[in-house]
Amino acid sequence: MSFDVPDDRRYLESHEWALETDGVVRVGISDFAQDELGDVVFVELPDEGDDLDQKAEFGVVESIKAVSDLYAPVGGEVVAINDDLFDAPELVNEDPFGEGWMLEIEPDDPDDLEALLTADEYEEQIA
Repeated sequence: MSFDVPDDRRYLESHEWALETDGVVRVGISDFAQDELGDVVFVELPDEGDDLDQKAEFGVVESIKAVSDLYAPVGGEVVAINDDLFDAPELVNEDPFGEGWMLEIEPDDPDDLEALLTADEYEEQIA
């Protein structure tokens, strides 16, 4: 099976993606992760203003098959969360790299992104 792995992002080994735009990093889970989880029924996210450490747990995604912890690809302040997921958690399945994004972080250290997997490295991991 082939999964979408956009090469404009970096990835955590735990299947979160990070996309930096104008100094803010948008975070979600990969196509592979949403497929493994199955139908997502609930997402728990931090509050705006929360400070996260890189690779620290920031929330939970619950599906009909499993409950999975979510980890921050970069450390910093949560500046936005995707409120749409509370009413429509299935967006994580339908559009994991678009409408299914989870939160945005203003990173403490922009170099955090460099420590993450490239799209090619992530594809090797999930192959």
